Amino acid sequence: MELEEVLCSKPRVKILKLIYTLGQLNVSDIGRRLNLNYSATSDHIHILESEGILELRTYGRVRMYRLSSSEKAQAIANLIETWEKQTP
Repeated sequence: MELEEVLCSKPRVKILKLIYTLGQLNVSDIGRRLNLNYSATSDHIHILESEGILELRTYGRVRMYRLSSSEKAQAIANLIETWEKQTP
């Protein structure tokens, strides 16, 4: 998937910003915070996970998502950090 396809979705960008800010969250928490339904949230997360940007950590029955340690995820984190510094 091309960069444009990954970042062209406002919900995906919001998910990335939220996880960058809070560290890790489960699908329900992400959906609730962004006012998205579970299915849509899960679909966006699946795309980000398949691109290696998010990784899944399982704690018993709880499935938490966080930024992976991949170069793509680090580039996204750097972009968000730089962008947020510039926003008043």
